[in-house]
Amino acid sequence: MSVEVFLDDTPGEVRGMIARNGRFEHLLIQREGDAAEHRLGARCVGRISEVHPGLKGAFVDLGPVVQGFLPFRGADRLTTGQKVEVEVTAEPREGKGPTLRLIGPAEGEPRLISAGPTVAETLARLAPGVTPVAGLAAIQAGWDAEEEAGWPGELFPDTGLDLAIERTRALIAVDLDLAPAPGVAFGAAARSRANRQGLHCAARMIRLKRWGGLVAIDLIGAGRDGEVVTAAAKQAFSGDPDIVFGPVNRFGVLQLALPWRLTPLEEILNGPGHRRRPEQRAQDVVRSLRHRLMSDTTTARVTLRCSPDEAARARPLVAKLGPRAHLIADPAVAPGAFTWEEG
Repeated sequence: MSVEVFLDDTPGEVRGMIARNGRFEHLLIQREGDAAEHRLGARCVGRISEVHPGLKGAFVDLGPVVQGFLPFRGADRLTTGQKVEVEVTAEPREGKGPTLRLIGPAEGEPRLISAGPTVAETLARLAPGVTPVAGLAAIQAGWDAEEEAGWPGELFPDTGLDLAIERTRALIAVDLDLAPAPGVAFGAAARSRANRQGLHCAARMIRLKRWGGLVAIDLIGAGRDGEVVTAAAKQAFSGDPDIVFGPVNRFGVLQLALPWRLTPLEEILNGPGHRRRPEQRAQDVVRSLRHRLMSDTTTARVTLRCSPDEAARARPLVAKLGPRAHLIADPAVAPGAFTWEEG
């Protein structure tokens, strides 16, 4: 298996990408403005602000950020006002704060003890021994990984697998279908091969999209080879001991529960109505300008025109790109678009 690792350290936002056999599997993003107390693996001192027996947990004040939620374990007995040390086990999503794990009692005001792993550290853990590629290739890899993460599915002509994936409020629905091209077999062996391929592809896409929760996979063929399919699913989704696998039911649907860990990619990039967040559009300006600077090392002045709002947000970051980088706020340019000025 070939493994490629990319690290794009653009001012304002660091991205890390991992591709296996030419397909992206991870897209990590950390921004300068992100709350360090919300990053996966961060450890903080917090104050119990509310004990909620109905939710079997407590809300924890982590300082000047959104409160976290601490689920109770068997013998946990916490009281309002108590100081505790906690670790982030799941980043914020859907307007909710981070999920926490109790480390033990603590003293002092709510504060960050240690931030979670950086993008570079996470890449080293996920792909040990592989040196990340930086520069132009890393910027392009980030764009390609983001585009691939937005795919609603994929068609594989070699096996006839047609995969569709969608996240609803209740679950992640994965539909596997077999539509073989002329000359491709349609028997039991073809179904089994396509199911295995579909499970690995679904696992990769879910990791890339940074999703969790209940997953329902509609397999090819109703209720066949349940044990074989479950074994293949465990191999495809391996790496997290907290994943719970259910049996294949008589309708040919495999269910499993994936723990939430990261903020979903669509929430990082997009706001209400699935529109690009203003801060992300500004970051797009900075990254595009950096890419142009690295692609063209001979032009003395590289100028980008964008909307006034994006220019105001991007200007402090553009200043870090050096004296060749210039930005012009142009009311004639629509939000999310930009143009280049020669010379």
